[in-house]
Amino acid sequence: MMALPLSPNAQAILLLTAPLMVGHAPLSPDLLTPGEYNCLARHLRELGRQPADLLSSDDGDLFRACQPVMDEGRLGRLVRRGFLLSQVVERWESRAIWVMSRADAEYPRRLKGRLREDAPPLLYGCGDIRLLTSGGLAVVGSRQTNHPVIEYTMAAGNLAARCGRTLVSGGAKGIDQAAMDGALAAGGNVVGVLADSLEKVALKRENRNSIVEEQLVLISPYDPCAGFTVGHAMQRNKVIYALADAALVVSSDVNKGGTWAGAVEQLDKLRLLPVYVRSTGESSKGLDALREKGALPWPNPQDAGEFEALFSPTMVNPPATQGSLSLFPEK
Repeated sequence: MMALPLSPNAQAILLLTAPLMVGHAPLSPDLLTPGEYNCLARHLRELGRQPADLLSSDDGDLFRACQPVMDEGRLGRLVRRGFLLSQVVERWESRAIWVMSRADAEYPRRLKGRLREDAPPLLYGCGDIRLLTSGGLAVVGSRQTNHPVIEYTMAAGNLAARCGRTLVSGGAKGIDQAAMDGALAAGGNVVGVLADSLEKVALKRENRNSIVEEQLVLISPYDPCAGFTVGHAMQRNKVIYALADAALVVSSDVNKGGTWAGAVEQLDKLRLLPVYVRSTGESSKGLDALREKGALPWPNPQDAGEFEALFSPTMVNPPATQGSLSLFPEK
């Protein structure tokens, strides 16, 4: 596994924004929200400075120069959390967890280029960071599903691996895990973007083996010990799509849930990549609704040539039109 030293910029951003969860230590009420951090980062750029400059003990002038956008005392209290930071970094290093900041050269370019300020200020991870630059197929779907759909999803992950494409998914049970399992079983590479519990998931034996063999990298925009929240699950969806070159939605509810929200955001707003939906098997109102919004039916490729055609830059999701055909023919 590749080790990634903690850069001064990453240290600063951790102190400013991260809960630094260790033991039962209370969370700082001063933590910057993503919007507040982006505002501060813009101001620092205008000053010709970077977050790491806030760590200089003799740089009180910089704190005062940030006063128009951020309270000087609040900044001081956050950067003085150095001892707490050293504790959590020691814990992460013992578990082979690395951290990179949006200001680091190793940060995935496609995240910054596609999401800009919406790109997470920090990425925590375990595994080979080089997998984050490989693009690939994103496969997403509901947690609750049935055996035929699980088998379908594993086959999609397996095909991606056999065609030399990285599989990108969310690491949740159900569709996400099935896609990842299918790719890993075929010797493929997998990127898992987690909404919670990175430390716990990375320590699982089955994941550890794939991480050591450099087939799997697990990442999260959230503290490695953070628990699940609906908001985090929603926000990490855009990271999954931004790291991939095409996406397949295997199952989805209608007008609710993270899978629906992530797919609709791509189709209606971000339009970063082609979004396909499952086109065989039992019908789904959610997939039908996504098709009406412009998602493309998955053509069920049978070989590498057909599979690669799905990643063509000309495969842009068409705008939704009135009277779109149903994805599933009536029986």
